[in-house]
Amino acid sequence: MQLRVNFAGMKRKLIGYSLFIFLLIGAFWILLGTTKGFFDVKLPIISYVQDFSFQDQDGAQVTNHTLDGKVYVTEYFFTTCKGICPKMNANMKNIFDHFKDDKDFAVLSHTSMPEVDSVPVLKAYEQKMIGANPHFGAKWYFVTGTKDSLYKMARESYSLDNDKNHPADINDQFIHTQFFALVDKEKRVRGIYDGLKKDELVRLEKDIEGLLKEKNS
Repeated sequence: MQLRVNFAGMKRKLIGYSLFIFLLIGAFWILLGTTKGFFDVKLPIISYVQDFSFQDQDGAQVTNHTLDGKVYVTEYFFTTCKGICPKMNANMKNIFDHFKDDKDFAVLSHTSMPEVDSVPVLKAYEQKMIGANPHFGAKWYFVTGTKDSLYKMARESYSLDNDKNHPADINDQFIHTQFFALVDKEKRVRGIYDGLKKDELVRLEKDIEGLLKEKNS
């Protein structure tokens, strides 16, 4: 009789424990559903983009407001480069082609040699790179301006270069880097990538997709 009573008690406890575990698991999944994205890995904020104003390949003014609400990749290059620039921009074109139908994506390519890369020169370079494609949702801006303003953006906004160990005279300075910076919809730099490395470019595409889906904070 005593054994029968103990067995019944154990059965009730087992049912109680099972119910408790079931409710706990259910609560966990409900919580997980209401905090979608909470456990996602977030890209860090590296720096903030300052106001700027440059001229693009069409002679139009491009400012920070031109890129309001857009995710964009930025770089520095020059059209006469025979070294890393052709490889970088071939890879950049692959990135652009991947997102070319998305109106919330853009590429911003700054010249490192504004004394050479005039508006007509940049227009010819654009034609060579992507041709005339007015149906694209995305836009690739090739921009020029004063050398000091271009270089200031690279160093103080995009973290693509720094002003240490550079000559004091801006005319003696030169930026030549293979790195790309990824900027989110709120003008924050969220990643730096080597534009010559395949694994870095794969990571860049993945991060662009994530930022395009990311809601403004």
